[in-house]
Formats: sequence, C-alpha cells, structure tokens
Amino acid sequence: MKGRGFSRALGATILFKIVIPSAARDLQLKRETHYFVYIMASRSLNLYTGITNNLHRRALEHKRGEIEGFTKRYRIERLVYYETFKYVGNAIAREKQIKAWTRAKRLELIKSANPTWQDLADDWGKLVELQIPRFTTPSRATAARHGDPGFARDDNP
Repeated sequence: MKGRGFSRALGATILFKIVIPSAARDLQLKRETHYFVYIMASRSLNLYTGITNNLHRRALEHKRGEIEGFTKRYRIERLVYYETFKYVGNAIAREKQIKAWTRAKRLELIKSANPTWQDLADDWGKLVELQIPRFTTPSRATAARHGDPGFARDDNP
C-alpha cells in the first residue's frame, strides 16, 4: 500500500518516511490558512454574520457592494466584529452558534469587543502615502561621498 507510509516486501512491513525539503516545508508552513467568522453591520444596525478564509478580501467585497443579496440590498458595509480560527470546522460551528443567537446577544458580543462600533476595516483598500522619516534620507555630504551628484546639487531642497 504505497503512499500511505508503508510498503510490504517479502512479507514484512517496512515503514518509510517522506521528507520534504526545508524550503518547500517552510513555504507550506507560511501558507497556513486561517478562517474568520465575522459580523458586518449597516448604519441602521442591520447585521450579517459570515465566514471566510480571507477577511481582507471579503470585507472589501462587502464595502464595494460586490456580493449580491442581503448585504448589498441593506448596504451592510462596516466590519464590526471577527474571530480567527485555525480549523474550518470550528469556524463553521461558531458561525452557526452566533446565527442561532438572538439579536440582543449578537449586539452584546459586538459591544464587548468593539464598544464604539468602529469599522474595523475602515482604511482597508485605500492608498497610503508613505511617510519617509527625515533621518532615513541621505544627507548631501553622504550623497556626494557615494557619487550621487544630482542629490548634492545646491538646487535640491
């Protein structure tokens, strides 16, 4: 039964170990998947509970109105709560549990983690202008020493 971790040779069972090269193994470990149970809200406090493996993408889809149905119709575009899970089965069970709760209990859950109902994904997907601290830019003297005549000119601020 090759492929299951053992082989039969001459009536004896020989166990073998599959070794994944370290670079490939490290890449697999870095790509560990997480699952999220999240709650989105509208300005009028309509709630939507869902599950995803990419919270960033899903929140932006809700914000852009790309998901047809309830969330688009009621403009549910504010991420107000989420939980992270390693296993999809646990995330599904938690989503079902939260969906079975009363509205009051879901509101209490959100208030316990996010009392001001701040949109947790408010600045996601927006362009950010990088601020380079002054101390990281080379001085004119340093630029001149390293052969950057354009930087060392007097007409540069």
